[in-house]
Amino acid sequence: MIAELIAEIGPLWHERHQERLTARPRQRAVGADAKHRFVFIDRLLATLVSLRHGTTHDVLACWFGVDRSTITRAIGEVRPLLAQRGCTIAPDVRLRTLAEVIEYLGADGRTGIIDGTEIRVRRPAAGRRDRDKFVSGKTKQSAVKAMVLTDPEGRMQF
Repeated sequence: MIAELIAEIGPLWHERHQERLTARPRQRAVGADAKHRFVFIDRLLATLVSLRHGTTHDVLACWFGVDRSTITRAIGEVRPLLAQRGCTIAPDVRLRTLAEVIEYLGADGRTGIIDGTEIRVRRPAAGRRDRDKFVSGKTKQSAVKAMVLTDPEGRMQF
């Protein structure tokens, strides 16, 4: 299964990566850039673990020995390729309130587990009007709150 996914998505990722490299003007000789320590297979695995288990980017960064921003960028690159292939958590489901979550679960008589966490983010720019929405009262840091709904077996629902 993983080998098939790598064979199918790997060339697409490589093609997009090469397009990004050729789209910008080069300031160094070809091949003089830093070598990627975080290869495509690791990027795919990190994305799959993140989607399946809801693992934070900080934890994934520790596991793979890279920076958190590298994990965030990798997931941002690979996730659209998975979605394009048809690997989505639940297409067209966007639940914004607790009432919507309860309605979504109650429609089929399912049960679920809701878990939330705060994810640290950069402090928004000084002129941004909703800047204070990102401040966590609990940790006194800039953060966004993420909520995950899983089934009793731990599979993410959306």
